[in-house]
Amino acid sequence: MSNTDSFIDEVSEEVRRDRLFSLFRRWGWLAILIVVGIVGAAAWFEWQSAQQRAASEAFGDALLAGLENEDPEARIAALSEIETPSPEVAMILALLAAGEEANSEDTAAAAARLRAAAEAPGLPRRYVDLALLKAQMMDPAPEDEARLVLERLAEPGAPYSALAEEQLALVDIRAGDLDAGLDRLRSIENSAAATAGLQQRAAQLIVSLESGAVLVDAPVEEEAPEEAPAEDAPVEGDGAAELGSEEEPAEDAAAEADDAPADVPAGEASAEEEGAEEEPAPADEAEAETE
Repeated sequence: MSNTDSFIDEVSEEVRRDRLFSLFRRWGWLAILIVVGIVGAAAWFEWQSAQQRAASEAFGDALLAGLENEDPEARIAALSEIETPSPEVAMILALLAAGEEANSEDTAAAAARLRAAAEAPGLPRRYVDLALLKAQMMDPAPEDEARLVLERLAEPGAPYSALAEEQLALVDIRAGDLDAGLDRLRSIENSAAATAGLQQRAAQLIVSLESGAVLVDAPVEEEAPEEAPAEDAPVEGDGAAELGSEEEPAEDAAAEADDAPADVPAGEASAEEEGAEEEPAPADEAEAETE
């Protein structure tokens, strides 16, 4: 019985071994392919990460080198020459270059750069809306064009809808429609999408406009006549000079009054007067002695 059992076990083991070998021969290439694919994919992802890291480091070095220039024009030129691997990076460079141009008081060029960068394909909406909003704030477009752009930026759910609504209110106020501008500002004041700073700014604008303030974008030349009283200042100076000339005789008179007692001291004059009043005294004493 023991020999029979051992024989059966050996046969069963051989059968299992043959089946396993047949499975390996049939599907072994697939297992090897899966292992090779996993290793290759891991190596490819590592290589991609290394390439992206190297590109990011090169971009950062070029950006820092460009911003280290002391001349604003040199900084703008250096930023314009940096290669952009993606539309997002191009937008970041456009924002930095536009900021440098705005600091150089070339707001028209800065706005044009941002509007051109916003037309690049493949950009997320937050970048496009930010570029168009900053361009409108730097260099306002004509009223009709500004309304078209800002109304799209102020759509519900847009990333900068509250700020775009504020710019629309300013457009209404500039156009002379004060009521529409105030309505927009009140909606911003009560909007949940507006930040605390924006709500405070809207409240201040409402108070200022309702009190009769006027929105002014540039110095008004009509204020020049108000400076006319300043031209009368020399007249006041002339009057002061005339008053000074009239006061000079008073000073001369005071000086003459001071000089008059110099010849006859006031003390001596009073003494002489007292002596003149006391001269009869010896005569009285003489009469008393004779008696």
